This record gives sequence, structure tokens and C-alpha cells, in this order.
Amino acid sequence: MTRRGAALEMAVLGLLHDAPLHGYELRKQVTALLGWGRVLSYGTLYPCLKAMARTGHLHMDTPTGAGAGAGGSRNRIVYTITAAGRVRFDQLVSEGGPSSWDDDIFGVHFAFFGRADGRTRVRILEGRRSRLEERLERFRECVARGREHKDAYALELHRHGVESAEREVHWLTELIDTERAGVTPGARP
Repeated sequence: MTRRGAALEMAVLGLLHDAPLHGYELRKQVTALLGWGRVLSYGTLYPCLKAMARTGHLHMDTPTGAGAGAGGSRNRIVYTITAAGRVRFDQLVSEGGPSSWDDDIFGVHFAFFGRADGRTRVRILEGRRSRLEERLERFRECVARGREHKDAYALELHRHGVESAEREVHWLTELIDTERAGVTPGARP
């Protein structure tokens, strides 16, 4: 499965962990979770949901009875996480390897950090910080080279990259220190 596919799988299972949802509401919540201007298309979501149902991680239920599909509208399929889906979600949350440090999946991992153990959270935070420190070094090299080429806009883009990476490294360092102190973020004095 691709990194984006793994991120979507984790997001769907995490959201369904709390309550069953139909596709439209699930799409809204996954899009809100992914944030940062990334919109999840139905063409991406529904094949993922069907695949997860085939693997036994989700159950698809079409409501019947009064009000279901009234007025010629289609019945909405309600998705529910299964026991196997809960096991899979726990497995995804506990993974702390290099793929969890990448841009595509870090935010989703972070959204469900409360369900991971402290060692896993620290491992992911440290890995993410390390990845960003490498990126920061590359951005700084590009800024230094950019001065030679005098392309003002490219230089500004690289400066923005440096500032963004520095801010995130600082934020990650604070989170790591908070985790090691056994304090929940936001509960700091």
C-alpha cells in the first residue's frame, strides 16, 4: 500500500473507531483531518472503503425501512469498523518507523497520537525531527547557492522552507521534551 493509502486507511479506521459514518460524512472528516488544503475525492475514498471491507476491516450497511432512500434518493451506506479493523488500527498507530515521519502520514499519525504509547510517540517525533533537520540543511544549502544565481523568487521560496522547517523542528523539540516529562501537550504550566 502506498504511503497515502496507509494514511487514508489510518484516518478512516481512526474516525470509525469512534462511531459509524456514511461516506459523505467520512469524506468531510477525513478532509478536515488531512487539512492543509488537501481535498479527498470520492474517487479515492470509495475504492479504499471497498478494499477495507473486502479485507474485513470495515462493515458496509445500507439502512432499510422508513426514511431510507425516501424521495428517490440513494440509500447511504454506513461504514462500521470491525474487530479486525480495530486490530489493524492499533497496528498502524503503533508503527513508528521511517514512513511515519514523512509529510504524507505524519499528520494523520499525530492526529491519533493519544492512542499510541509514549515510546512510539517519542520515536515518531524524533524521527520526524531528524527528517526535518536533514531537509533544513538542504534548504540552507539552496539559500546559499541561490545568492549566487540571484533569482529573488527562488531564494524567497528557499528562505520560506528554512523558516518553516526551523519552526517545525522547534515545535517537535518541545513536544519531545513534553513527552519525556510525561506531560500531556497543552497541559504545560
